[in-house]
Amino acid sequence: MLQTVADFMTPNPITVAPETPLKDALQILAREKISGLPVVDESGKLVGVISDSDLMWQETGAEPPPYIMFLDGLIFLKNPARYEKELHKALGQTVGEVMSDKPISTTGDRPLREAAKLMHEKHVRRLPVVDAENKAIGILSHGDIIRAMALENEE
Repeated sequence: MLQTVADFMTPNPITVAPETPLKDALQILAREKISGLPVVDESGKLVGVISDSDLMWQETGAEPPPYIMFLDGLIFLKNPARYEKELHKALGQTVGEVMSDKPISTTGDRPLREAAKLMHEKHVRRLPVVDAENKAIGILSHGDIIRAMALENEE
């Protein structure tokens, strides 16, 4: 039997809005012992994901890109736009300012193996599961994939 995302996802995930204060999101993550949350708009549509790695900028800060001075000018050795994005995350006060705004998601009818491959290729630890209207209906984590593998080995 083909295993689907819906068979192993956690339905009705805890979500936050872009306007949610970061301190509230941190409390949810700590209380629920989870590492990320789908971010949804007022209609429940997925607009982003906030994860523990997004929040690390709050603690570590952003490092300016290396540069050299040449003829009274600066030549950046790394993209300065990345620094601006990191700085924005480090100073952010709401979920919307810190979240990843291009969320990778999946659907419940997708084969579990494909979702696992997507997670591996994109280096994500959780996948929001959306319906046809892009509304968050569940979340699939590495733990869910491991649980599926364990059940498969029992059979």
